[in-house]
Amino acid sequence: MTRVTSAQKIAAARAEGRPALIGYLPAGYPDVATSIEAAVALAENGVDVIEIGIPYSDPVMDGQVIQEATVQALANGFKVPQIFEIVRGITERTDAAVMVMTYWNPVLRLGVDEFARRFAEAGGAGLITPDLVPDESAEWMEASEKHGLERVFLIAPSSTEARVQRTVDASSGFVYCVSLMGVTGARSEVSSAAQAVVDAAHNAGAENACVGLGVSRREHVEEIGAYADGVIVGTALVAALRDGGVPAVGALAAELSGRA
Repeated sequence: MTRVTSAQKIAAARAEGRPALIGYLPAGYPDVATSIEAAVALAENGVDVIEIGIPYSDPVMDGQVIQEATVQALANGFKVPQIFEIVRGITERTDAAVMVMTYWNPVLRLGVDEFARRFAEAGGAGLITPDLVPDESAEWMEASEKHGLERVFLIAPSSTEARVQRTVDASSGFVYCVSLMGVTGARSEVSSAAQAVVDAAHNAGAENACVGLGVSRREHVEEIGAYADGVIVGTALVAALRDGGVPAVGALAAELSGRA
């Protein structure tokens, strides 16, 4: 199996003069088989990189829609080792890069090297680790190098210049740029915050800086894609899966990618 990386897909999108489209879905929601079909629908409708989230009992960074989906997946019996079945199910049927977003505890519990090996064997590209910082990632650095996996760490508007540099240096594939949005604030303000984070990543040497901002429409993709290398869509896709199943996921992906 030839593994496709996020860096390759972002570079291919750049060559076409567009940002890469990254779509997030939770593993095992509403069940394992449907989560695979939904991810395949993303790839068939213009999504370059598929981000699969491992359901976790304490999802500190997830909004309500994603929290409710992951709670349902866990209630339906999702177990962490099923992530490899899901990744393989996607990589065998698409040419998208498949990333997994996970809190660090599930990886630790399975064993970092064991997780990395099985994930690579399933065709996975790399991990996005929201609660793991580069300073504490020595074991992951070693395992990712050994198994050829990408490391995606996060930066935010609050990140210091030194922290941004450390994160960019530790990341491979892309840097995940988080925009801290308050309860209020116009879209122009949100965009400026995100753009500042992306600019900081680029200034620190990041080749690929990707960002998500509650993106739900094609114009958001175009707006953010004017300065970011990739645009991440999560909640809107999960809500589409909840409300309309796999066909709704495919339809939204086609709209977001400009194919519709």
